Amino acid sequence: MSRINDFLNEAGIFFVATNDGAQPKLRPFGAHVEVDGVVHFAVGDFKAVYRQMQANPLCEIAACKPDGVWLRYTGRIVFDDDKKYADAMFAASPVLRDIYNEKTGYVMKTFHLEDSMAYIMPPVGEPEKIL
Repeated sequence: MSRINDFLNEAGIFFVATNDGAQPKLRPFGAHVEVDGVVHFAVGDFKAVYRQMQANPLCEIAACKPDGVWLRYTGRIVFDDDKKYADAMFAASPVLRDIYNEKTGYVMKTFHLEDSMAYIMPPVGEPEKIL
């Protein structure tokens, strides 16, 4: 998991693919944190992507570094109820407190992937399975 977290840190922005019925949807994300050896992500419960994740928890995450090496991380979304994950997310990305708070009324949900696989994909050559 640390290799996934490190790769996401280096890439900065990563993309999360979900489905809206039969239509694939892809959008940029940035918030992630590793807690207890598991990479956790954040999403607002008011967003369409959150509803898509609930309807179909299968997703794929992709990130690319400037050298063209990219990450493919696939799995089943599992939402986390333990407050420690949200606290860790706020500590890692304090700007999230400006979005998710009592004043705005927006609620942040954290999640991780289970039944997952991850590959480091070079521009040329064979992928390396890291999970």
